[in-house]
Amino acid sequence: MSRIHVTATVNGDPVEFLADPRETLLDALRNHLDLTGTKEGCGTGDCGACSVTVDGTLVCSCLMLAAEANGKRVETIEGMARDGLHPLQRKFIEHAALQCGFCTPGILVAAKALLERNPDPSETEIRYWLAGNLCRCTGYDKIIRAVQDAAAEMRQDHRGAA
Repeated sequence: MSRIHVTATVNGDPVEFLADPRETLLDALRNHLDLTGTKEGCGTGDCGACSVTVDGTLVCSCLMLAAEANGKRVETIEGMARDGLHPLQRKFIEHAALQCGFCTPGILVAAKALLERNPDPSETEIRYWLAGNLCRCTGYDKIIRAVQDAAAEMRQDHRGAA
C-alpha cells in the first residue's frame, strides 16, 4: 500500500508526513506529529474527545482521513497555549471544570471554536455547541460556567485592546 505525502499547517507550523490511505487525522496527529493532547474516545465521532479545527471548522479527527488535511490549517489543543494558557484553559482550572482530563482537550477546542464564531453565546448556545463532547467525570455546569467566564474576559480584553 502506497503512502500519501501530506503537507499541512498544524498549530501555525508547517508539517509534512506520510500517511496510509486509511489513516485518520487523529492517528497522524498522535503518531506522526507527537501531538498526543487530542484523544481517541470512541473512534466513531460520538464523544468529541478528538475534536480539532480544520480551516476553522470543528471536526472529529477520528472521522477525517489524514490525507484530507493536505493543504489545510489544523489546530489542536496544543495550539491553544502557544503564548501562555488560553483564557478558556485558565477558566477551566479556576472553575474546576475538569477531573480526569481525557475529554477536556476536545471540549476546550470546541469551546474555542464557538467563541471565535460567537464571542457572546447564551448558556443555551454553549450547551448546544458542546453537546457533541461527552464527559463522564464532572458535571457540565462547571464547564458551562467556565466558558461563560472566559467569554466575558475575552470580550473585555478585546474592548480594552480596541
